Amino acid sequence: MALLGLGYAGFGSANLDDWRQFGTGLVGLQAVERGNSLLAFRMDDRKQRIVIDRAMGEGTRFFGWEVADSAALDALAARLEKAGVPVAAEPQALADARRVRGLISFHDPAGNRLEAFYGAEIDDTPFMPGRSISGFRTGPLGLGHAVLTVENIDPMMAFYVDVLGFGLSDYIEKPFRAYFFHVNARHHSLALIETGRNGMHHLMVELFSLDDVGQCYDIALTQEDRVGVTLGRHTNDFMTSFYAKTPSSFMFECGWGGREIDPATWQPVEMHDGPSLWGHERVWLPPEDRETAREMRMRAAASGLRAPVQVMEGNYKLMSGTCAWWDGVKPREELR
Repeated sequence: MALLGLGYAGFGSANLDDWRQFGTGLVGLQAVERGNSLLAFRMDDRKQRIVIDRAMGEGTRFFGWEVADSAALDALAARLEKAGVPVAAEPQALADARRVRGLISFHDPAGNRLEAFYGAEIDDTPFMPGRSISGFRTGPLGLGHAVLTVENIDPMMAFYVDVLGFGLSDYIEKPFRAYFFHVNARHHSLALIETGRNGMHHLMVELFSLDDVGQCYDIALTQEDRVGVTLGRHTNDFMTSFYAKTPSSFMFECGWGGREIDPATWQPVEMHDGPSLWGHERVWLPPEDRETAREMRMRAAASGLRAPVQVMEGNYKLMSGTCAWWDGVKPREELR
């Protein structure tokens, strides 16, 4: 698979002060000043993962997908051009601004700006979170995942799967239509929700500790109208999370305990139990869809639907931006 993961994301907004407070004080990101018009955030040893740019229009966005090296970048550009997708070889000045060695840009069928890059720069200073957290799960899994709202899933899915090489993880048809895609062991790095309009729904970051998420949730509850989706757990990737409204027109999902898959053997299925095992009251859904979602959660509770137990070996192993965990129940002596 040519793409390794979601390396970075950028959003246009004039509300840099609000974004700085949101990113550091609520999520726990490290803010890095980039002049008067750009604010960057760190999550790990990389120089930047998320960018807020005052010079870009409100609602504009870009997503940086990582490849292994310059040869892989050239091969991806050739594949895109063969599929009839215009590709721009970006100048070194933009690569420097993205803190990478080289990149290209192109657009998906909905007009989202996508960038592919290699050679992300590593900072020579340790990551310093904006508040007291144990860190973010990144490394080979990438930044997290992005979820887009789309007018029609079908042409978008054809582009991401057939042209870019994403794998379909699973999908749901009720209470709304959503498809989930992977490029590495993270259950999904991209999801598409069919809403009849093209836009940004949310960006997910995964924290090392469930307590980090709970404390983040407590902070969000003190801020008026900050919570967009209440605390809950997903049926497909087992993520325990909540969604906070950002200073822009989309949400941030702060989660813990995400599922890993084997892309080589994974078989996609339709999920019939809805998007969440419990919680996740979605304030953005129309009333009739919210009621459908509640009924699905009640059926899940009545049937005793549960996610697999995940057994930890003491604390998370903070190596290469990842943590160690196992599917299923294993005797503790097996984990020593």
